[in-house]
Amino acid sequence: MTHTVNRPILLIALGGNALIRQGEQGTCAEQFANLRRPMEQIARLADRYRIIITHGNGPQVGNLLMQQESCPEVPAMPLEVLVAQTQGQIGYMIESSLESELLALGGEKRFLVSLISYVQVAEDDPAFRTPTKPIGPCYTAEEAARFPWPMAGTPKGYRRVVASPEPLAVVEKEEIRRLVEVDFIVVCCGGGGIPVTREGRAFHGIDAVIDKDLASACLCLEVGVDILVIATDVPGVATGFGTAAEEFLKRLDADEAGRLLAAGQFPPGSMGPKVEAVLRFVRGGGKRGVICHLDEIEQAVAGTAGTEITGGGS
Repeated sequence: MTHTVNRPILLIALGGNALIRQGEQGTCAEQFANLRRPMEQIARLADRYRIIITHGNGPQVGNLLMQQESCPEVPAMPLEVLVAQTQGQIGYMIESSLESELLALGGEKRFLVSLISYVQVAEDDPAFRTPTKPIGPCYTAEEAARFPWPMAGTPKGYRRVVASPEPLAVVEKEEIRRLVEVDFIVVCCGGGGIPVTREGRAFHGIDAVIDKDLASACLCLEVGVDILVIATDVPGVATGFGTAAEEFLKRLDADEAGRLLAAGQFPPGSMGPKVEAVLRFVRGGGKRGVICHLDEIEQAVAGTAGTEITGGGS
């Protein structure tokens, strides 16, 4: 095994839409096909960076909820257990897809691991009183009105929303740090991590889905990541998104990004947490933070695609 402590650490946060694109059913074949382009890029980056991959699970965990609610004969699992299930499901898909791309490139064998990850939250987080995290498929307003659970409008349609508490710490941060030090590619914090609260020395699961971008920023600062790339289904950060005045931005400093975020330019259910995550990263000492399209991860790392948010401000 090669020890490469001098290579920069790159964390790539993949949206749940890395596997299920808008308008798709989310079949196994579709999800594997959608992973090919991101994994090709990550495989090529692996020679120059030590890599951590995090991922969303919004479509998948919402689908699991729907499946179990439609079959009362099978005992329902709490939401944190469904998050754990998606960590295994998506971790397998990412790891096997990436391994195939690494083998196609040749060279020495790379070591990969998918890590079931807990993320600590506060039991009294106000988010438990106001669900905001979109999960599951998108619906029209008429379709959404038929469901008994909380729904909210997003740029793509109406979606079910659940509690999304603030990530305080990644429980396995030391394990992740040590794996990265010996050049493992680590898949972790899937779906924002399994939400847990601390009781004495023990942890207990709690019903929620943590935002994966905010959890990724938390992990970045805990393990010393150099570059954070948040890959999604748009080319970058835009003002006036979805309107005639839409303008994608190449570069923002932290102060300007913070002002635009406070002004409501970036919706809480979509771009808002991504901008907030990069702000936390660069203000906490991270070198570079970029938000980009899933097909432009390599260009974003090279500085030729996406929206880069630079440090400074408070």
